[in-house]
Amino acid sequence: MTASAVSLGIAIPAKSDRAVGWWLFAIAALIALMVVIGGLTRLTGSGLSITEWQPVTGAVPPLSQADWQSEFAKYKGTPQYELLNRGMGLAAFKSIYLWEWGHRLLGRILGVVFLAPFLLFLWQKRIDGRIASRLTVIFVLGAAQGALGWWMVESGLTDGRIAVSQYRLAAHLGLATVLFGYVFWTALEIGGTGRCRTTPARWLTLSAFGLSALVFVQMLLGALMAGLDAGLAFNTWPSYAGRWIPAGLFDLSPWWRNHFENHAMVHFQHRTVGYAVAVVAALLLWRLAAVDRPAKLAGFHVAALIAVQIALGVFTVLSSVALPLAALHQICALALFASTLWWAYTLSGAATPPGPRAGFR
Repeated sequence: MTASAVSLGIAIPAKSDRAVGWWLFAIAALIALMVVIGGLTRLTGSGLSITEWQPVTGAVPPLSQADWQSEFAKYKGTPQYELLNRGMGLAAFKSIYLWEWGHRLLGRILGVVFLAPFLLFLWQKRIDGRIASRLTVIFVLGAAQGALGWWMVESGLTDGRIAVSQYRLAAHLGLATVLFGYVFWTALEIGGTGRCRTTPARWLTLSAFGLSALVFVQMLLGALMAGLDAGLAFNTWPSYAGRWIPAGLFDLSPWWRNHFENHAMVHFQHRTVGYAVAVVAALLLWRLAAVDRPAKLAGFHVAALIAVQIALGVFTVLSSVALPLAALHQICALALFASTLWWAYTLSGAATPPGPRAGFR
């Protein structure tokens, strides 16, 4: 293990195993799909259509007309129906119900697809103790994510709310993103993905991790945008309804609430941090002239995705948050986060020389 990796507290697995690595990449892809479907569930207003949390029996959707009527009757008792969807027919209810049911079903499938191969690889001794511990933590966090999802949904079923709490939405997305990043990083390590041949300067590595953290913050701000529908606060770019600094940034009291509940401030923050991500990435890419090809390749991916993401963000605002553009914007955000992690990975230590190592069979 390199001195750079040790100083950053990064544990490198004892040996590459491409089958385990590809399995983890598949898990990361499923988590990404979960995030995307969750975003579409929020954008279509479907998240409150299922009013109960039934981890086992909830895997089966309503199968008869009576079952559908029963579920619809429960939804009619929610503030969202009373204040927003009164008069909705059964066909429209089925549409939003199936979005939420599909999101929850994919979570259950993800748990099985993770646990069954994990136990098989353990039995085959293809995963050492250190990585087994890490994957156990991932499984526990995945189970916690299901509970957190219900805690989020519950916030929209009472107190006259027509949507979930933006705080709980951000927490739900934040944990999903952490899980995605944790699995993706582990897959990079186990899959034997290339690092730089020589150890880069420590500040470069730290800067790359800092960029990943900044993208993560930007995604949380995006969750606040979605939770508040703050994307609708302005439909102009680059100005904010003709102003370079939007009006009313500190209308709420106490002042800190503006950063989480003020539509204008949340929108302004999201745009501003997006620009900051672009600037940091550009500066880092500029200083990468002396590093090896893996880091340069990852860096160019980051730069390209930032350009696409900014363009998607602009068109999403100009379209008053059209559903297809908003969905693409969210997909690109997760792809960008993955690319920044890949970039940080390539810079986090010199490549391990080939040859047999202890710890795996």
